[in-house]
Amino acid sequence: MNSKKLNRRDFLRISALTAAGAALAGCTTPTPQVVRETVEVPVKETVEVPVQVLVEVTPTIEEKEPVELRVAWWGNQTRHTRTIQVIKMFEETYPWITITYEFATWDDHWTRLATQAAGGNLPDVMQHDYARLAEWVGNGLLIPLDDYVDSGAIDLSNVPDETLGGGRVNGKLYGMNLGVNALCMVLDTDAFANAGIELPAQNWTWADFEAIAVQIKDKLDIWGYGGNSLAHDQIWRSVVLSNGEWIYTPDGKALGYTDDQVLVDHMNMILRLQEAGVIEPRDEEVARASLGQQGDPLVAGKAAMGFMWSNQLASTWTAAGAERHFKLVQIPRLAGGLSAIYVKPSMFFSITAQAKHPDEGAMFINFFTNSVAANHVLLAERGVPVSTVVGESMQAVLTPDQIEMFNYMAVVPSDCQPVPPPDPVGEANVRNNVYYPEFVDPVLYGLTTPEEGVVVLRELADEILAAS
Repeated sequence: MNSKKLNRRDFLRISALTAAGAALAGCTTPTPQVVRETVEVPVKETVEVPVQVLVEVTPTIEEKEPVELRVAWWGNQTRHTRTIQVIKMFEETYPWITITYEFATWDDHWTRLATQAAGGNLPDVMQHDYARLAEWVGNGLLIPLDDYVDSGAIDLSNVPDETLGGGRVNGKLYGMNLGVNALCMVLDTDAFANAGIELPAQNWTWADFEAIAVQIKDKLDIWGYGGNSLAHDQIWRSVVLSNGEWIYTPDGKALGYTDDQVLVDHMNMILRLQEAGVIEPRDEEVARASLGQQGDPLVAGKAAMGFMWSNQLASTWTAAGAERHFKLVQIPRLAGGLSAIYVKPSMFFSITAQAKHPDEGAMFINFFTNSVAANHVLLAERGVPVSTVVGESMQAVLTPDQIEMFNYMAVVPSDCQPVPPPDPVGEANVRNNVYYPEFVDPVLYGLTTPEEGVVVLRELADEILAAS
């Protein structure tokens, strides 16, 4: 851990884009055809009789020049496997298009794409995130999708307009929403039952959370909480949001909240839980990060609670095993505070400004959005589908994890905050070079206090944001 503060020159030298590196057009339905066929009858006479047989009619496809389309996304193995299956379905539907795909973890995805952007070699279609969309648009790396929507190439006739707002920048659609989700706490209901603890209400508080975590540890001798850090930057946002503020100003030039005490209180809670052995210490948390989901204490049954985006439940449940039982509840809120979550576009597909085949890229996005068959393969792993037709069709095929996610997303809109504005250009720089190394780590390793840490966080973050 390097607790040395970076000076202004060092921060300004760091590119925001480089820091950012650390979603049917189907075959015609087979139609019964009446044909005539010569058959033998018992009287040995040859007669012509009508015989109804099913003939699969293949649509006439105009010959096309071969196209190699490049698509990139981040995710876990569950997402990779399902997406590749859908890619094969797309290639069968459009046989002149071959897709070359690139997938990686979250951090590696952005590192690779930052390098490709610098070299003018971005893929045609890339999976994008709400927090980074405005930055990429500002850097001229994405093209708007509005012309494809107007032409019908991307069919949004069954997509509610309110699900599209997160993909718009300056009034233009740059990201096609692949699903909606929200932050959540995941509860191992078997662990709660074994400990004799009732499941918390959707409007529980951080005080409730702390008390439950301690009880879990005392009764079951497992971590009350495990998985993503309780000091995760998304939790930072949630704590501030519950206090009625947001972490950035509307112009993105400074931290947007004035009350540092809520973050101080939250970090002090983490220190209490860490010291009491209720959660894993920071060094163990960091060490197991390279193990992926198989190292997740919640997956391994070594913790009773974890935090994630709701669409991540599918892969978590798959990794944990079908015999496990989980429930989603909201992120705890401050005592007397507002809801700490909002409904968010889970992720987008965007067409890059360096795309060699943007038209075919739009076809792929449309397929992902509107193909019922494709979405029965994807099984809402990227979030609840935005097409109402697709969503309705999935009710008969949902597995327990998807049922839980759909149920959660059905109740969240009635008790949540409006979606905040996209993160500013300097967000990745603040997160990677200030929030974790200059604030979270020094505090959780006991090198500084939360009270001292928030001062450093504000000073360095404001410096970066003002210069971005």
